[in-house]
Amino acid sequence: MSESTHKHAHYHSPDEKKKQLNRLSKAIGHLQHVKVMVENDEDCSEVLMQLTAVNSALRSLGKEIINEHMTHCIVHAIEDGDMEEVEEFREAIKKFI
Repeated sequence: MSESTHKHAHYHSPDEKKKQLNRLSKAIGHLQHVKVMVENDEDCSEVLMQLTAVNSALRSLGKEIINEHMTHCIVHAIEDGDMEEVEEFREAIKKFI
């Protein structure tokens, strides 16, 4: 990751942050289960189904983070004239999608 020189502070709602961390913890738990499945030579179809669920959970979390960032951080960045932050976020979205 590159060092950031943004002019504004990032604020994240404690409630949203808690929801995001809970979703991430669940995805990590599912991924750990997939690891055990692979270690135990379980059915490949079942492993793929579990991976699909993990991928879906992560993409959903990513969408929530995008929404949170746009609603708060990007609004403040624009108000502060921090177009570098806007550009970095645009690049991050391009990579995400």
